[in-house]
Amino acid sequence: MKVLVPVKRVIDYNVKVRVKADGSGVDLANVKMSMNPFDEIAVEEAIRLKEKGAVSEIVVVSVGVKQAQETLRTALAMGADRAILVVAADDVHTDIEPLAVAKILAKVAEEEQPGMIIAGKQAIDNDMNATGQMLSALLGWSQATFASDVTVEGESLKVTREVDGGLQTISVKLPAVVTADLRLNEPRYASLPNIMKAKKKQLDEKTAADYGVDVTPRLTVVKTSEPAGRAAGITVGSVDELVGKLKDAGVL
Repeated sequence: MKVLVPVKRVIDYNVKVRVKADGSGVDLANVKMSMNPFDEIAVEEAIRLKEKGAVSEIVVVSVGVKQAQETLRTALAMGADRAILVVAADDVHTDIEPLAVAKILAKVAEEEQPGMIIAGKQAIDNDMNATGQMLSALLGWSQATFASDVTVEGESLKVTREVDGGLQTISVKLPAVVTADLRLNEPRYASLPNIMKAKKKQLDEKTAADYGVDVTPRLTVVKTSEPAGRAAGITVGSVDELVGKLKDAGVL
């Protein structure tokens, strides 16, 4: 079974994000960029399924700017077999919206005919949490979101999902779209030999126009601002005073 794994280039999760002075967006100048952490988990899960013999080929795909080649090379170094870069923007500040990404991924899926698509549940830059669900609807495939455990059982998947009330285990028919949650696995580090091998692996470059998808934004960012600073704490003199203040605040 072939697996398709979408990955996104985002600001590294260790970097403190800076907002532009005019409030028009986030400053990306000289900022370290990395693979979206949830997508990294999705790549790791695909590799683990391949190691178990349930998957024969892993294809990673990224939709965005040319610089996303670095992200795809990282996925190839982890263990993916080949990559597809769909160039849909020239400016690194341009964020391709979930619906446009889902439409492009649907076209890629029609070409590649994977048995499963594993994606991160959301990207940490916009937190949309929508692409996987939209992709499932466009393809008419089963979906299993927020997965914390995935097992291939013949022509179906057994997936444990993280929901508000705890854990939910479902069975979905293949082909299916799965979105990875934080506790699905812990991604591996790419070894130096694999990083060198990744440079020779196949990476095809296409454009959104090749798939006939319009990526014109439908949303307008009105304003971007940093969270308000936290107020300074206070020192209490006793446990009774602490309990009293917690009661006054409605915590107890």
